[in-house]
Amino acid sequence: MSKDQISDQKESSNTLFNLLIAFLRVGFFGFGGGPASIPLVYKEAVDKYHWADADEFGDILAIGNTLPGPIAVKMAGYIGYQQLGILGATVAILATTIPVVVIMIAILTSLREMKDQPWVQGVTAAVIPVVAIMMAKLTWQFASKAKDGLGWTMTLILIGISVVLLEVIGIHPAIVIASLIAFALLKPAKEGDK
Repeated sequence: MSKDQISDQKESSNTLFNLLIAFLRVGFFGFGGGPASIPLVYKEAVDKYHWADADEFGDILAIGNTLPGPIAVKMAGYIGYQQLGILGATVAILATTIPVVVIMIAILTSLREMKDQPWVQGVTAAVIPVVAIMMAKLTWQFASKAKDGLGWTMTLILIGISVVLLEVIGIHPAIVIASLIAFALLKPAKEGDK
């Protein structure tokens, strides 16, 4: 075996281990469901391991939101596949889902007896603001990126239209996301973009 093959094998092992650890963290600490896991995936995939940049992460998130199923699992599968193919996707998906399954079984078996305990209600109440702050930070990062591509005026108009469509009219988020993707694809290119 050559030095290059040994080096590639070590790198694959490190990446596999990093995928496992990164998505185990997402699985264990993604309180609040899929949307609350998005900032955790961002921290691991973009900030810590540099498996994607912020723009690519935004693309992964946008496409993942248009597909059915839990967003954290879809993102884990894509990022894992991008890094190490089928093996990477399998490890990332299992690392994301197994902690949730174990925690859910443990919580559901004891929830009946403990749901009225003040400390349980306190933990639940304390997690909500933390998740809200994480989502707000990620929202600001995406709005800032959108501003770079569309400008503040168009970004704020699209945010306003999206809020009306989602919250006032009640259109399904997948339809809004697909419409925004279609808008981005169909809008005329600027002179500098050609």
